[in-house]
Amino acid sequence: MKIGVDGGGTKTELILIDDQGELVDRHLAGGCNPSVAGPDSARHTLATALARIAGHHPVSRTLLCMSGAPAFWRETAATLEADGRFGPVSAVDDSRPVLALATGGRPGVVLHAGTGSFVAAQAPDGSYHYAGGTGWRFGDPGSGYDLGRRTISKAILELQGWQLTTRLSTLVRDHTGLTDAAEITRHFYQHAEPNKQIAALAPALLRLAAEGDHAAHLIVTESVTALLQIAEDVITKLFPGWHRDLLPTGVTGPILTHAAVRSVLSSRSSLQLRPLTESPIEGVRRLLLQRVA
Repeated sequence: MKIGVDGGGTKTELILIDDQGELVDRHLAGGCNPSVAGPDSARHTLATALARIAGHHPVSRTLLCMSGAPAFWRETAATLEADGRFGPVSAVDDSRPVLALATGGRPGVVLHAGTGSFVAAQAPDGSYHYAGGTGWRFGDPGSGYDLGRRTISKAILELQGWQLTTRLSTLVRDHTGLTDAAEITRHFYQHAEPNKQIAALAPALLRLAAEGDHAAHLIVTESVTALLQIAEDVITKLFPGWHRDLLPTGVTGPILTHAAVRSVLSSRSSLQLRPLTESPIEGVRRLLLQRVA
């Protein structure tokens, strides 16, 4: 048996597969990004989930595809391997599964946006590259956090009386249950999990954008365009001379595959951006079968 893990800030998904790649068991646990949950909590969440899915099965290999702190996960993988229950344990970043889904193992690029965002690429020489993904404190353009942050910033200026009122201030008031700009500011600064609270505004913002709300559409456009620029920088450096329509390029995550965002992407980029319908854990399964280190 082999274990594959897709560990993110919101959830940790694990699969147990047999030698033919058939699914034997699946398990969901809480988020385990050490930058969000803290290193001790992240390590405990993963270890508990691994013990649960391994059960009494003999495990020949475990692959961790994890968000946040690569060095931390390499150290964790070594500790788990020494435990002896999970076979050889290797750790790669969480971009590898979606990159495998986007390019089928060929040179290409994937853009991801969920709670966070990143751009990943496999260059023509087979090397792997990662851009962005700096975490919620530093913006992560196109992410749920960045959409929420921009929404709150605009709403506060409206509630202070400096800008014309839009549906954004109503959205933020409804989200917090507060009406005063100063109270709303304190709410987010003092919240125990501000990143999750801020990112939670993204679905409502996307609904407004899909309904044609100008202010919401502008925020979505500005945020997603910044992520597109990172992808363009990566492509310019790694794929000089390649025709854009021949470069395998995928988009994944609930934001970039949203109808309101796809229209922005198509109008702002000449890339053939293919929405991925398979979940990242399917990419983990494929990597396990390919014996990716």
